[in-house]
Amino acid sequence: MTEGDPPIRDAASILVLRRGPKGAHVLMGMRGQAAAFMPSKFVFPGGAVDPDDAAIPLARPLAQPHRDRLLAEPRDGTPSPDAIAAAALRELAEETGLLIGRSGSGGPAGFAQAGLVPDAGALSYLFRAITPPGRPRRFDAHFFVADAADIAGDPDDFSAACDELSHLHWVALAEARSLDLPFITEVVLAELAELAGRARWDEPLPLPASVPFFDNRGHAPRLVQIA
Repeated sequence: MTEGDPPIRDAASILVLRRGPKGAHVLMGMRGQAAAFMPSKFVFPGGAVDPDDAAIPLARPLAQPHRDRLLAEPRDGTPSPDAIAAAALRELAEETGLLIGRSGSGGPAGFAQAGLVPDAGALSYLFRAITPPGRPRRFDAHFFVADAADIAGDPDDFSAACDELSHLHWVALAEARSLDLPFITEVVLAELAELAGRARWDEPLPLPASVPFFDNRGHAPRLVQIA
């Protein structure tokens, strides 16, 4: 970390992929113009991991090998895999109103009203990147993939979304990179397109062969493949 840089916080995002015979779409929204981080850019639902995320009950834990991949290349104070996955599901619920969960009680707001508990077993770990030095905020960002078929309810109903993201919509995967995107979002979209291209739309998404990790902790950036 360069002197004067802000501390690195863990963050989690979800790429929700909606597939059909006419192609694949990914859920994205635009950050506000006044946002301190990536203003006016199209991004995936997500945000910082909160301490309370470790206490969120899960209907299913994050599966292997995603757990081990999240534990690779740890930082001091890195949250547990389930806390990071819970943060991703919580942020999806807050920013879009969409819930990925299973029947149960004790879930956080949004889930509790629907009689659901967040389901981390529906997530696959796809990508990791640490924000380079010199930025106003720095994150150790973890990106997950979820199938829109696992959404409980109407995937087009964003009525319960907060106002953090505007222009929420399902973007054709083939067209998403033409939006105004942060660089890292373009890279993650390329990984998603490669993964989606490995299976028919009516087949389960394949397991990522490895997780690319853009590591900017040190003086020189490094790219690691977490197997």
